[in-house]
Amino acid sequence: MMMQTPLTLLEPLLPELAARAAEMETARRLPADLAQKLAAAGVFRMVTPKAFGGLELSPREIVEVTETAAAANASAGWCVMIAATTALNAAYMDPEFALAIYGDPLTITGGVFAPMGKAVVEGDIYRVSGRWQWGSGSANCTWLCGGCTVWENGEMKRLPSGAPDTRMMIFPTSEAVLHDTWHVMGLKGTGSGDIEVRDILVPRGRSVSLVADTPRETGALFKFPAFGLLALGVSAVALGNARGALDAFHDLATVKKSQGSSKTLSERQTMQAEYARCEAQWRAARAYLFAEIDRVWTIAQGEGSIPMEARADLRLACTHMTRSGADICRTLYDLGGGAALFEASDLQRRFRDAHAITQHIVTAPSTLELTGRILFGLPTDGGMV
Repeated sequence: MMMQTPLTLLEPLLPELAARAAEMETARRLPADLAQKLAAAGVFRMVTPKAFGGLELSPREIVEVTETAAAANASAGWCVMIAATTALNAAYMDPEFALAIYGDPLTITGGVFAPMGKAVVEGDIYRVSGRWQWGSGSANCTWLCGGCTVWENGEMKRLPSGAPDTRMMIFPTSEAVLHDTWHVMGLKGTGSGDIEVRDILVPRGRSVSLVADTPRETGALFKFPAFGLLALGVSAVALGNARGALDAFHDLATVKKSQGSSKTLSERQTMQAEYARCEAQWRAARAYLFAEIDRVWTIAQGEGSIPMEARADLRLACTHMTRSGADICRTLYDLGGGAALFEASDLQRRFRDAHAITQHIVTAPSTLELTGRILFGLPTDGGMV
C-alpha cells in the first residue's frame, strides 16, 4: 500500500480548489469547509515539529505541496503557506504551550510577523494591544499571533544590536477582533483582513522571537532560516500560480482563433515561440530555486550553522522565482488577448494574483538590495536573511 503523504492527500482536493476559485474571490476568504478538508490532508502541519504530532517535512517537500495547491488556486495555496509557516512558532515556544496549541491535528494557526503591536511586561505575562494588517486565513484559525515591540518600565526594550526587541504573541482567535478590510486586486480569496486585540494577557511561554530566540526543537528544518522558510513559501505560491497560468494558456491556445484567422493560437509561430520562452523561464527559475533549497538543506542536516552567504543565496532564488512568476503571468495574459480580460478567464486571475504575491516583503525588490550587499561583501545585518 502506498504511504499517504500531504501531497497524495491533497491531490483529490485539487479539482475542487480550482472549481471554487471564483467563489473564494466573491467571499474574499477560504471557505471553512475547504479549510477543514485541507487541515485533514495535513498540509497545515508541514512545518509543525514531530514532537507535537506534526510532519516536520523537508523544505523541498513543503515547497512541492504548496506549489501544487497554488497551481490549482493561488489563494488556497497562500492560505496553506501561511498556516504551515506560522507553525514554526511551535519550535521556539515553551513545549507545554506548544502542545496545547498544536496537539490537535486539525488546528489552524495564522498571524503576522510585523511588529504592529505593543507588549508591556507585567511579571510573567505580557499585556498586549495591537492591530495587524495582512492576517491571511485568520477566519479559519483557532490561534493567531502578532508581532509586538516589548516595553518595560515605560521604555522600549532593545537588542544588543540596538534594534527593537520584538516578539510574536500567540493568542486564541476568540480574544481578537477580525476586521473586514480585505478589498484588493489579487489573492482576493485569502481573507487577509486586519487582526486586532486590546489589553489581552499573553503568558511569556506563549511568545517567541524568531530573531533573538534559539529554537527548542533540534531537527534540521529548524536550523533553516525562519525568514528563508517564509520566503520559500511565498515563492512556492508564485511557482504554482505561474504553472497554473501556463496550463490555462495552453488550454486556451488550442481552441481559440483570433478574429479573421483560421488558425488556433497554438498554430501561430509567434505564440509557439512565446509560450516556449515562458515555459523555459518557469523551468529555469524552478530549477534554480530547488538547487538552492537542496544546497542549504544539505548544510542544515550537518553539524554547523548555515552561513549568511548561503541564506542570502536562498533568498535571492526565492525573489527571482517570485518576480519571474509575475513576468510569465503578465506575458501569458497579453498573449491571451481579449479573452483573458473576462472574469471567467483564469489568466486574468493568475495575472492579478502574481502581482499580489510580488508585494510581500520577504520577496520584494528590497531583498535584491539585501542580497546584493552580501554578494559585494559589504557589512550587512543578517538577522532578517
